[in-house]
Amino acid sequence: MGSILIKQAEIVTMNKDEDIFIGDILIEDTRIKGIGRRLENVKADKIIDGRGKTVIPGFVQTHIHLCQTAFRGKGDDLELMDWLQKRIWPLEAAHDEESVYYSAMLGIGELIQSGTTSIVDMETVHHTESAFQAIASTGIRALAGKVMMDKGTEVPKALQENTQQSIQQSVDLLEKWHGYDQGRIQYAFTPRFVVSCTEPLLKEVSKLSEHYQVKVHTHASENRGEIEIVQAETGMRNVVYLDHLGLANDRLILAHCVWLDAEEKRILKERGVKVTHCPGSNLKLASGIAEIPDLLSQDIAVSLGADGAPCNNNLDMFNEMRLAALIQKPEHGPTTMNARTVFRMATLGGAKAIGLEKEIGSIEVGKKADLAILDLNDFHTYPSFDVDTISRIVYSATRADVESTMINGRIVMENRIMKTLDKQLVLNESNRVMKRLIKRLPTLTS
Repeated sequence: MGSILIKQAEIVTMNKDEDIFIGDILIEDTRIKGIGRRLENVKADKIIDGRGKTVIPGFVQTHIHLCQTAFRGKGDDLELMDWLQKRIWPLEAAHDEESVYYSAMLGIGELIQSGTTSIVDMETVHHTESAFQAIASTGIRALAGKVMMDKGTEVPKALQENTQQSIQQSVDLLEKWHGYDQGRIQYAFTPRFVVSCTEPLLKEVSKLSEHYQVKVHTHASENRGEIEIVQAETGMRNVVYLDHLGLANDRLILAHCVWLDAEEKRILKERGVKVTHCPGSNLKLASGIAEIPDLLSQDIAVSLGADGAPCNNNLDMFNEMRLAALIQKPEHGPTTMNARTVFRMATLGGAKAIGLEKEIGSIEVGKKADLAILDLNDFHTYPSFDVDTISRIVYSATRADVESTMINGRIVMENRIMKTLDKQLVLNESNRVMKRLIKRLPTLTS
């Protein structure tokens, strides 16, 4: 893979002291070999002039649905259960191998273009292999899994699974893809949520997660209507029920957690469960505002994710950071959720959620070279004199300021040019496959 030297850039390290300084970064193969204010007598295969640029750890988004990117604009202005039953589930039921592939490619292109280098991805019931192929070819780092749905008469027939088949298909994907490319791709069991999963399936997921030592990623307590359904069926709230099944542990990543009571928060803290905050999605679906300051005050691990394109409608971490900071301030005061707090959630917080804090999430010697290079020299980010860099990134910068992105020591976007996918092809194909999916919908909504 060779070596790369980034010279005289502003480096936002996110190390234990959160140092920021002008300096050099030496990358050899997949890892950071050296960092310093000026690295002397260093040779590299490629030299990047970083003068005037800012290098940050690549963003880690811990809740994404790549399979839904093609549905952008198809689920507007609905609450969660209507959004699922009337739009998203019928569309997912219409997917085939090709449409899942191009939906994933579209999403990955957007993620790389906006500086995200790692994701936790929840796919749909079928054709997950296609998404893994897209992840593999583009170079993005991913923890991903096949959605599991073995319950619910309101679910389209094409998404209704047999419990054992769902489990077997998940295990087959795990055994093929977990650890791919020196661990760049990892597998997670991804039951959709309690509403669409039977107790036997969830119990088996708990056992398999322990056996394979892999993560479990699911939705929980996103919407009050969802919680009412779970309580009516189980007699318990979401997190209590998941704990009852043995799923609440440090391998569990829960998306949303908007409506939690004191007991559920206690379980999250004591079991080491990771929470993904998705402010853009929660606002658009009118789900509510998660009590993130309270979770953080209890040392519950929280990271950020954009969720899916049809409930956001973008996959932009700059947007999520800004929203995460701003939506808490009217209730909790202007000092709540400051820029450093949300930037930490977007980088090292995400790395901790997926168990890779020793590998990614900060710019330190020995870690993987997952980086984004920003050009903050523009009207909307100036003046720069005596302004905190992280404040500029969180409150002023946009994804258009990402100039280059590197994952695993590989440049996947350079000077805004995509290196691992054909942008125009992906745009054209995403339109073509959606035309085909829309034609199928009348026969698949029953």
